[in-house]
Amino acid sequence: MAACPDPASPSAAERAAAARARAGRRLAGAITDLFLGDDARLDERTRLALAARLAETVGGIETELRRQAARLLAARGAAPLAERLLAGDGSTAMERLARAGLLQDEALIDELIAQVRHDQLAAALRSGEGPEATSLLVRLAGVPDRVVATAARALLVADSRDGPSLPVELQHRLIWWVAAAIRPARAEPDADRAIAEAATRSLSGHDEGERTGAVAMRLAAAIDARADEVAPLLVEVLGDRRLSLFTAVLAHAVGLDFDQARALVLEPEGERLWLALRVLQLDRPTIARIALALADADPRRDIEAFADRLDAVAAVDPAEARLALAPETLDRDFRAAIAALARSGRR
Repeated sequence: MAACPDPASPSAAERAAAARARAGRRLAGAITDLFLGDDARLDERTRLALAARLAETVGGIETELRRQAARLLAARGAAPLAERLLAGDGSTAMERLARAGLLQDEALIDELIAQVRHDQLAAALRSGEGPEATSLLVRLAGVPDRVVATAARALLVADSRDGPSLPVELQHRLIWWVAAAIRPARAEPDADRAIAEAATRSLSGHDEGERTGAVAMRLAAAIDARADEVAPLLVEVLGDRRLSLFTAVLAHAVGLDFDQARALVLEPEGERLWLALRVLQLDRPTIARIALALADADPRRDIEAFADRLDAVAAVDPAEARLALAPETLDRDFRAAIAALARSGRR
């Protein structure tokens, strides 16, 4: 006797349609990749690191929400539902969000790329001191100035902390996306309430001030280097392989937020970074030292091309450089609104 087909399993026509859709997506992806410029294409190491960071970020939120919601359900006498929520239904939040296209979020991917490239650059920096030299950050942690010492110790802790951390707006958005993605396929009001409570709890536990960039900015503000102290401090911090503090000192001195200064530091061409250094009136040898340190750590940078332009960079008037960088110093939301309007005008 022939077995009855499972009514829940896809039909041959549905499987064929799914196969055609997959083939179409592959072709679209191949065409996009073929015509992608070299300056826009991620190298393999960065692509893999980005994929891992995205999976770690989404997976970490999913694990936290499932566990917390399951605890709530179990405490309310819904142990079977708690177990089903913990086990899932075979599809991860990452898979569901990817299928929905939500992970192709420009702000999210921009932040994660910046985090990955920042980590790669920081890891590749060469130490400017001998192996026996004491780290600048360690020395700052022991200075008599209590504000500076406390901020330095906080940065030491933040630098050693594992795991990705997103700006508050992105963290909130992603938590609710994941919360929606882990809902049971069949409507379960009790599960929905527990997931929502778990998400709210996770949101309340996110402290924007504990992100490494925020901690580094507090230290830069505590140091508050005078105009004549900024250049040697930037060089020493870079030699200490403390890229977060380098970025924060630059941001504090020029009047940028941390994320915007990070974007300048990570750009392989360095056009806006050199302008920022001229705003601070750094001289030719100091700019050259910083450029060489960054080029040694980042294979995307063309140090020979920069050497040909060094005289022109050093000759830029600080007032002209400040005027050119003025849009970067605007409020973050204002900059985002200007960029969104510019994109809409190109359509």
